[in-house]
Amino acid sequence: MGIFSRFRDIIHSNINTMLDRAEDPEKLIRLMIQEMEETLVELKADCARSMAQAAKTGRELAAVVERAKRWEEKAELAVDKGREDMAREALLEKRNLEARSDTLAEEQAAIEGLVEACREDIGRLEEKLASAKERQRTLAHRHMRATGKKRVREDLSRADSAEALLRFDQFENRIERLEAEAELAGSMSSVHRPGTGESLEARFDRLAADEDVERELTRLKAKRTV
Repeated sequence: MGIFSRFRDIIHSNINTMLDRAEDPEKLIRLMIQEMEETLVELKADCARSMAQAAKTGRELAAVVERAKRWEEKAELAVDKGREDMAREALLEKRNLEARSDTLAEEQAAIEGLVEACREDIGRLEEKLASAKERQRTLAHRHMRATGKKRVREDLSRADSAEALLRFDQFENRIERLEAEAELAGSMSSVHRPGTGESLEARFDRLAADEDVERELTRLKAKRTV
């Protein structure tokens, strides 16, 4: 069984709603279009058969009307010849043919009605098919754009990752350089005494030690004088 089972199902269907709910819209629209095209072929075949039947009925009707006309002429001839009996028989044949022509005229009108309805159905189905194909093109373009965007984003993502790693390496190198410069600046900040190579910090440490020695010396002197 196809997506649609009858012509009316196709005409009354909401393609957009069906596609929005579909897990695979592109596949569904292909199946829809295939179903519509097959239905359209069937409709056109039915319409062609109806048109052929209408033409055949029209020819038969024209022939019956012509025969009825000839029987009327024969009835007139019989009257002119004084043969009323034959005139009656001719008029009877004419009446039968006129009844047949009425029936054929009704059949032809009905068939032409079917043909007209079929043509309208074909027109509506062709519009529906055109709409479906346009939606298919839209889906195809959206798919192409989505695929392109995905590829671009993946490329950008890879580029961003590489760039991020490069920036990280550069930042790390900068930190290491700053640390080295700070260490170098610290070593250069120590002031040395001329000619001795002694730093300022060492001189202060020595000065503090000299004060301790002097205090210890004063204490010993005081003890010895007691």
